[in-house]
Amino acid sequence: MNILVVAAHPDDETIAMGGTLKKLSKDHFIKIMFLADGVSGRRKPGFKTIPKWETTEKDKKLMLKEIEERKTHAKNALKHLGIKEMSFFGAPSEELSEIPMLKITKLVEEELSKKKYNVIFTHHYNDLSNDHKIAFEASITAARPLETSTVSTILSFEVISSPDWNKPYKFRPNLFIDISSEIKTKLKALSEYKHEIRKFPHPRSNETTEAVAKRWGSLNGFTHAEAFEIVTSRMTDLKRMSLF
Repeated sequence: MNILVVAAHPDDETIAMGGTLKKLSKDHFIKIMFLADGVSGRRKPGFKTIPKWETTEKDKKLMLKEIEERKTHAKNALKHLGIKEMSFFGAPSEELSEIPMLKITKLVEEELSKKKYNVIFTHHYNDLSNDHKIAFEASITAARPLETSTVSTILSFEVISSPDWNKPYKFRPNLFIDISSEIKTKLKALSEYKHEIRKFPHPRSNETTEAVAKRWGSLNGFTHAEAFEIVTSRMTDLKRMSLF
């Protein structure tokens, strides 16, 4: 099975589904698409593209350096999870809305045309982050159920401090994957994102990440689990009533 993960920023994939990625990478092809750099949104507001920062040359170099470091952190994290295929579109973080939606959708469509993908994982539609919402919209549009589409299932995931910070909270998971054997690897992968990990009780801490996994696990008979909301799933072979 071929799986595409459309993530807004490097680290979203590991926070949301690091354990699931580790589990699935053993038997399936997986590629991660990163749409934005995950860094440049922290600069002063009002900039359209990375080269036009209205700041000192020193600060600009530091930002570009951190963007490259973020890519390295992503590669190191995904190595723990058994993922070798990834791409970086490199849009300015939290400014995907400045790019025509058609261009982002075409980017996902182009990837879908390269390989017969069966499953897409992406963000939840009710995320607080605008980048996350755009990743969702581009994914479901690019994978619309045309006769030629090979995508049978689209699932949305939960990135802590995104859908849960939006009100009202609308993430309604209906698929839970046991990651009891993968939780340690997930936390190790997450630790590679050195600029993103915070101290507890911040949502993006190792303690919170494990607590969330324990919560979903305890509600489903596992010690640890990751939660997903099935956006759509269509099947032709009823003898194979399974997503993976």
